[in-house]
Amino acid sequence: MSESCVFCRIIAGEIPGDFVHRDEEIVAFRDINPVASTHILLVPRDHIESVQSLLPEQADLVGRMVLRARELAEQEGIADRGYRLVVNCGSEGGQIVPHLHMHLIGGRKLDDRIG
Repeated sequence: MSESCVFCRIIAGEIPGDFVHRDEEIVAFRDINPVASTHILLVPRDHIESVQSLLPEQADLVGRMVLRARELAEQEGIADRGYRLVVNCGSEGGQIVPHLHMHLIGGRKLDDRIG
């Protein structure tokens, strides 16, 4: 845990979060600034700064994050209509919080332009 990381503090319960999933590896909570009616952040419990910090042995964790996102999309009722999974990396890539996380976004027609 990084004491200065807002996601680590949410995971630790120091900052409130609207959790939709918690297990031993991954937590998921609603984004406080949603861009669509469904906007959930999937975050590993371990502090991993970004995709650039991932180790080869953490590849399975990322796969489990994707599968959990699929399950959450089904629970949220957006799976059949479609949704977006986004992982930003670094400041120029749009990563605001330096803790690896995945955005699950859906519930409306999303712009098909990227970047």
